[in-house]
Amino acid sequence: MSMYHLADKGVEYAQKAISADKAGDYETAIKYYKIAIDFFSKYLVLYPDAPLADFYKELVVKYKQRVSYLEKILADRAREPAVGDNGSGAPQSNTSQVDPGLFEILTPDQRPRKTFNDLVDLEGVKRALKRSVIYPVRDPSLYPLGWPKGILLFGPPGCGKTEITLALANEVNAILINVSPANIVSKWLGDTEKNVKALFKIAREYALKGTPVIIFIDEVDALFQQYSVEVGGEKRGRNQFLIEMDGLASKEHAKIPLFVIGATNKPWNLDIGFIRRFERRIYVPPPTREVRKQLFEYYTKKLAERFILESIDYDKLAELTEGYSSSDIVSIVKEVQNNIVEEINEKGLKPSDRKIRTEDFIEVIKTHKPSIDSKLLEVYKEWNKQYGTYSEEQ
Repeated sequence: MSMYHLADKGVEYAQKAISADKAGDYETAIKYYKIAIDFFSKYLVLYPDAPLADFYKELVVKYKQRVSYLEKILADRAREPAVGDNGSGAPQSNTSQVDPGLFEILTPDQRPRKTFNDLVDLEGVKRALKRSVIYPVRDPSLYPLGWPKGILLFGPPGCGKTEITLALANEVNAILINVSPANIVSKWLGDTEKNVKALFKIAREYALKGTPVIIFIDEVDALFQQYSVEVGGEKRGRNQFLIEMDGLASKEHAKIPLFVIGATNKPWNLDIGFIRRFERRIYVPPPTREVRKQLFEYYTKKLAERFILESIDYDKLAELTEGYSSSDIVSIVKEVQNNIVEEINEKGLKPSDRKIRTEDFIEVIKTHKPSIDSKLLEVYKEWNKQYGTYSEEQ
């Protein structure tokens, strides 16, 4: 079978599965989902580097989740035959209520109290977020023309998009609503738009009371891709999201402290309508050499609370980690810690007997490759030139 035939057959059976799913015919839906999964899986085995490989990988994961969910529903019905009976013998959809666990709502006292001061890097991103969120929350009267309600953080993985959003929420003492696209789309197939409505309704209720609210959607490209194939109601969910975003600019809600922050490693996959609604599109870059040095210094200070450090050559470590993300640096320091603890235990040493040296870090770096694809860095920069709305010169 050709690449296109496999993909087309997968889409064909996926659409059959979705139709059966919406009709409440879960047995048929499961059968067709499994056939679609089989076609897409063969496609990925034969053409792993195809342009749409990542897209089909996400579909396989999504459909497997949906199959598991439907199988659970059918198992529950088998134990309780009356459940789902509408009097005509046809099964009813189990999506009449929004899942109470759909959104993770974190108040300031329910999350780590990390602020901007706790983040070593991302000074440019911090400044952009101060202009977009912190200053409007601090004094909305200074913004007669309003302020941006949608912010997109884009860049390589592991560079701090989630961390800086958490810190931002703490800076303005906001309620943080953490949203998973997988929950919104795949858990309630066919009711995506209802879940989006519920999300914004909850957020507005808090914000109308004067409490700052941040809706954070990580991996937002999984929810608002530019592909034309509708999977599990993404198209309707996307349209509802755009309606809700437009509603935030209405006269009624223009001045409420409600912000939507999306994070993505693949901004080029986003629907253009979604991109336009996010007035601030901020590039979160990998750490520079100086920042990498600061990161090593910051995290090794924590090791110094328990171990003895020799004179560490931080410049050398920064030089060796060109192209590494912030999370890569943290992983390296943690691995040094693990190695030292293992040696102490295996040799029966005291912590004071084993000093931590520059060579300990170098040995870990040799086997710890960067998580950032260097080829993609130019792609991020190019996308930033075309769509980005913030630069260091501002």
